[in-house]
Amino acid sequence: MIANLTLEHLNVDQAKARLDQLVALYVDVYAQTSDEFFGEDRYRRQLAGHMTAPGWELVAAHIDAELVGYIYCFALPAETRWWRGLLTDVPDGFTTEDGHRTLAISEILVAERWRRHGIARALHDELLAHRNETRVTLLVEPDNTPAQAAYASWGWLKVAQLRPSWEGAPLYDVVVLPLNTNT
Repeated sequence: MIANLTLEHLNVDQAKARLDQLVALYVDVYAQTSDEFFGEDRYRRQLAGHMTAPGWELVAAHIDAELVGYIYCFALPAETRWWRGLLTDVPDGFTTEDGHRTLAISEILVAERWRRHGIARALHDELLAHRNETRVTLLVEPDNTPAQAAYASWGWLKVAQLRPSWEGAPLYDVVVLPLNTNT
């Protein structure tokens, strides 16, 4: 890992003050993707919507003053739409939420030139070290081999496939990691 890497927890107000910087990194990470689903306008709407969710939190990674990555999450409320679009059968109760059971990671981004330096893992571990949910989930595209390999090496398990109901949404693998199994 890089010696001068700093990690910073941001609440909604702090993240809103840096919204343009967060969006700029997202746009840069997905610059090679021509799919409108990964465009700036849709991401701004997604981020604004997610910021209203309970338990929303972002951890930013900086090297010196440069934002090089971030991860953000929120707790799934009882009435979540997160599990809509499941294409795989899951055990009874798997999608039952109460606002405290499952943490959803929506984005984990690292600028291309800073990848393979342990930044994504540092963001992941820092975020999860401070959460009280019993499990965490995220969606990853099946052909995203680097992310798939990283998540598997970090203990994540593929449990299903899902296509969200958002217009133009891609197919995703649903992966889950148990947390706080003593609670």
